[in-house]
Amino acid sequence: MRGLAGKVAVVTGAAGGIGAATARRLASEGVHVVAVDLSQASALVESLASPGLAVSADVSTPEGVDAYMSAAVAGFGRVDLHHLNAGIAGSLTLLPDLSVEEFDKVMAVNVRGVFLGVRAAFRQYAAQGGGGNIVLTGSIGSLRGSADLLAYQTSKHAVLGILRGAAVYGGPLGVRVNAVAPGIVPTELFAATPGAAGGKDDMSRRASSTPLRRAGTGDDIAGVVAFLLSDDAAYMTGEVVSVDGGASIVSTVRPSGGAGAWDFAAYDRALYGRDLPGGP
Repeated sequence: MRGLAGKVAVVTGAAGGIGAATARRLASEGVHVVAVDLSQASALVESLASPGLAVSADVSTPEGVDAYMSAAVAGFGRVDLHHLNAGIAGSLTLLPDLSVEEFDKVMAVNVRGVFLGVRAAFRQYAAQGGGGNIVLTGSIGSLRGSADLLAYQTSKHAVLGILRGAAVYGGPLGVRVNAVAPGIVPTELFAATPGAAGGKDDMSRRASSTPLRRAGTGDDIAGVVAFLLSDDAAYMTGEVVSVDGGASIVSTVRPSGGAGAWDFAAYDRALYGRDLPGGP
């Protein structure tokens, strides 16, 4: 892809899943990747096609963001690209039982971490006298609602607010800011809920109802991230690109509209533990 070779990119949440796939894809394009995660991403960096750097940092704190930016500049002299991807899912706890502590923890990583990363990117671009490009990781949850994962969904909606404000601010400076909205991609983000409905082991079944009839992979998302960071996307900013097998275009109701194709009574019993009034 045009304009990637020789650039320096920060990728957060790089130890696995979408972050690791993006790091590998960018390195294959000749990018020097600074792989950031709470746990050292050394094994990943050692496997990359271009020289890189592993940094252990908490992206939800100003100190952690300063640490990975300082390490990147010390190692490569500048930073050109950012994929702010780090995030946590939280639990499948239903709304009445969701704790303030869990809500705040998800928001700290998924929203404050993105804000701090975007702010640090703009500060570095100003300091080095040249702009760069930023891609945020949103979610299909940025675009839709759900009865579970409330903190996660709220955080991913907030990411789009950061996206749009940063894109408007950055445009005149030559900084493009875009986002990907992955659909069902079974990664370790959801490993804490393996057997639950909606959890990691349930993802392939749910994804089979998308137009492409399969779950996504980290590589599926990484290719779009690389495109958005490249000069091939030079006239794109403020955009949210769905990479979801077509999930976001599907009507979940039966053909010709109506109440829906699934068994609502069974769904309500599983979610609320009882039958609810109403229905066809």
